[in-house]
Amino acid sequence: MKYDIQDTDIGPILAVADHEGLRYIRFQQGTHPMDIPEVWEKNSRFLAPVFDQIHAYLRGALTCFDLALAPMGSRFQKSVWAALLDVPYGHTASYRDIAVAIGNPKACRAVGGANGNNPIPIIIPCHRIIGADGKLVGYSSGLSIKKKLLALESAYIVYPK
Repeated sequence: MKYDIQDTDIGPILAVADHEGLRYIRFQQGTHPMDIPEVWEKNSRFLAPVFDQIHAYLRGALTCFDLALAPMGSRFQKSVWAALLDVPYGHTASYRDIAVAIGNPKACRAVGGANGNNPIPIIIPCHRIIGADGKLVGYSSGLSIKKKLLALESAYIVYPK
């Protein structure tokens, strides 16, 4: 695994990838920073495309990421994460919307769990998921980061309508 950490407007971000694609994004000042195993190699050049896009997104110059993603998780989790990728920039959806999108409308709580275990936040936009009542609910890295990301996107439109 190769990694890099860069400072951003929302704090230091760790990105981890290998030859298959991006594996992890972590907000190192969030509620769940990641420890870096000694066997990982710091490689800014390898992660440059990831950070170029993250910085462009945080400047408001990028609304859709184009990166190879390789999240590790169960088949159910991967189905939820794939559905999250369909929630457009500047929009929000509820856990129920995602449960319906994956063909399992009663799986709202399980969708919440998968959303909370998303290993690639920002790029897989779990921050766009809100409660059915329109309220902000949990974010694995803390609600303050979620609020900043939603404010950046001005995301107060519920999707789908």
